[in-house]
Amino acid sequence: MSPRNAGVVGVPDIDPSDDHLPLLNALPMAASIYSWKNDKLWVCGFNDAFLALLRSAADDDCKNLYAHHANGEAGAFVANFLHDPATAPTDLDYEVGETPQKRYCKLKLAPLLPDGEGHARCLLSAVDVTAEVKAEQNLRAEMLRDSLTGLPNRLRFTETIEALDETPARGIDHAVLAIDILRFSRINESMGSLAGDELLITFARRLMSALRSGDMLARTGGNEFGILVSLRRGVQDAMAAAARIHDLLSTPFKLSELEIKVDCAIGIALKSGDVEAEELFRNAQFAVKQAKASGKPEVYAPSEAREARRRFSIETELRRAIDNEELELAYQPLVDLRSGAVTGFEALARWTHEDRGRIGPTEFIPVAEESGLILDLGRWALDRAIATIAAWDRQNEGGLPFYVAVNLSAIQIARDDVVTCVGETLRHHGVSGDRLTLELTESAIVQDPGRAMRVFEGLKGLGASLSMDDFGTGYSSLAYLQKLPIDVLKIDKSFVRQMLDDSDSVSIVRAILSLAEALGMATTAEGIEGAPLATTLAALGCRTGQGYHFARPLAPDDALQFFREANPTITKN
Repeated sequence: MSPRNAGVVGVPDIDPSDDHLPLLNALPMAASIYSWKNDKLWVCGFNDAFLALLRSAADDDCKNLYAHHANGEAGAFVANFLHDPATAPTDLDYEVGETPQKRYCKLKLAPLLPDGEGHARCLLSAVDVTAEVKAEQNLRAEMLRDSLTGLPNRLRFTETIEALDETPARGIDHAVLAIDILRFSRINESMGSLAGDELLITFARRLMSALRSGDMLARTGGNEFGILVSLRRGVQDAMAAAARIHDLLSTPFKLSELEIKVDCAIGIALKSGDVEAEELFRNAQFAVKQAKASGKPEVYAPSEAREARRRFSIETELRRAIDNEELELAYQPLVDLRSGAVTGFEALARWTHEDRGRIGPTEFIPVAEESGLILDLGRWALDRAIATIAAWDRQNEGGLPFYVAVNLSAIQIARDDVVTCVGETLRHHGVSGDRLTLELTESAIVQDPGRAMRVFEGLKGLGASLSMDDFGTGYSSLAYLQKLPIDVLKIDKSFVRQMLDDSDSVSIVRAILSLAEALGMATTAEGIEGAPLATTLAALGCRTGQGYHFARPLAPDDALQFFREANPTITKN
């Protein structure tokens, strides 16, 4: 008979002549001796501690007790060892009884000499580890519980999601809702952390009332909660859960003597078989960011997440590219629309990635602004542009009569010491301030008009010119425009390119030109892609233009050559 199918155990009386009985009684632990004979597992002897450990209140009969254990996991464990002690396991974690009286044991086997008839024998010792196991269970329970709200924490939440793959329910899908309390920090700052804790506890209670049977609520962060919901109608059920939450939050929360209206952002991620628990929750958190922007619950969209990961990757690689000076500046000519002479160049950052190829500025400039890298990028561009002017001047006696325009981000104005940086760069390269024009957008003014005014006045004190880029597409008022020391208005290409086909665009351009003339400002039109546009703009009174009609952005040497060809009176030294 196979040891895994051992027959009913025999329970003979303890034979006093058995040499091992004194040993069993002397052992400080629960122990018994087993043998295998007549295709059955036999108990040759046991001590009182062993019997007490295995005895249960439901069955005190000694024979039935041993039959119960020997015909189960423990019996197979012993029988396997008796048949093959060289390879069979010698340790087993074993449970005795039912909750709440369940006890936990560690069983260990050791070989003994065969009995007088040659039957294999072994010693089974048992150690009660119930106290240790329960202490570990209690500690783990504490580790999986949020101490403030009593809810499961993030670890318990993700473990529950992982368990869904082990016992999938037919016809039922699941989704994770991530819920972020908006402006929670303001409550802590104004009312104190105790009020914040009170809000979290009350908020958790309200969320509990929005759950259906089988749903799970957890506190997954400081002011963030997660809900695991079952779906029978797909995303419709998840959106319904989000609607219930919003309805519950419509009633203000009472903290101390104040009633506070609490808003939240809800992100939803639908569970699919190939997504791990942590990734699923991160997907829901990504949707929360979108919900904050849109003001309504959002469902995770993989395409948008891929784009976010690409932006993060670009941020990392852009930082490395700036440090290793892997970027370049290209120079697009600024042309006098009446004479055709080149009066300056706009310096434009260009990045060719060794693996991705060319990455356009419309992609990496926003990433630089969002991450703060625009400060380093802006300083690099300023230094490289001024250094290029100095290099060109050294090739021509007396220098060259043109300027270079460098873009200035609103974030640079807000966070960097722009005036000091520009002044030091001009002095370092020996270039006068009138050779530099700094281009900025209207957002630089809107964010902090007072600081912008101080920065602009400092730049003007260095002799630099200021140009307002993309004029007409931003938010600045005419009052600001009148007060600020702006020298040039750049007409956005979205108006310029439509002039020949759209009379409204012509009217807008004409209005900008009239405004600039009234304020004593020069004008530059960007996006000129054909001779008719250049001629029309010149006839309307626009002074300078740039665009593919004249030239694409050029490498430094090509830009210098273009200047010489467009300005034949300038001779090389």
